[in-house]
Amino acid sequence: MKTTTLLFLFFTAFSVIAQDKFFTNTGTINFEASVPMFEEVKAVNRQVAILLEPKTSTFICTVIVKNFRFKLDLMQEHFNENYMLSNRYPKAVFKGKIEKFDLKDINEVEKQYQIKGKLNLRGKSKEIIVNALIKRVPEGIQVISDFPILVSDFNIHIPSSIASKIATTANTELTGIIRSDETMLTLK
Repeated sequence: MKTTTLLFLFFTAFSVIAQDKFFTNTGTINFEASVPMFEEVKAVNRQVAILLEPKTSTFICTVIVKNFRFKLDLMQEHFNENYMLSNRYPKAVFKGKIEKFDLKDINEVEKQYQIKGKLNLRGKSKEIIVNALIKRVPEGIQVISDFPILVSDFNIHIPSSIASKIATTANTELTGIIRSDETMLTLK
C-alpha cells in the first residue's frame, strides 16, 4: 500500500513538473549569409530543441551545428570544417529570459516579445536581444524569432578571397511549436 501511494505521488509530482515546461525537438532554423549576385549561402536545420519555462520566462534553444543542411555538399563541408568548426564546437545554445512574459496572456493573437540572453557559439558567448513573435496555435505555442549573428562576434574567419561573397551578418530565423503534456487538453 505504501509503495502504491509513493508511486502515485511520484507520478503526480512528475506530471506537474512536466506541465510547467513547453518544449520541442523539431524546431527549425533557417540560416542565410547570402550576398546579392553571388551564390546563395542558405541552410536549414529541422532538429532544433526549444524549451520554455513559463514560471521563470526562461527560453532555451539548442542547435546541433552539423544538422544544418545546405543545397551543396561542398558548402556544407566548408561550413562545418572551416567556419563553424563543428567537430570542436558541436552545439550552439541561446539561453535567455522573455521580458514581460505571462503564459495567461498568450492567445491566438500574435504578440511581440523581447528575449534578452546569451548566445554561445563556437566557444564564444555574446549577450544579445532578439525579438520573438509568440501566439497560441492548435498544436501548442508558436514561437518565431530572428537572430542576426555578426560573424566577427564569434571569431568566424572568412578568407579574403571569398569575403565579398559571404555576408558579415548571418540572418537566422527560428520557428517552432512548443507544447507540454497538458497543451492538447487546454487547447481543445
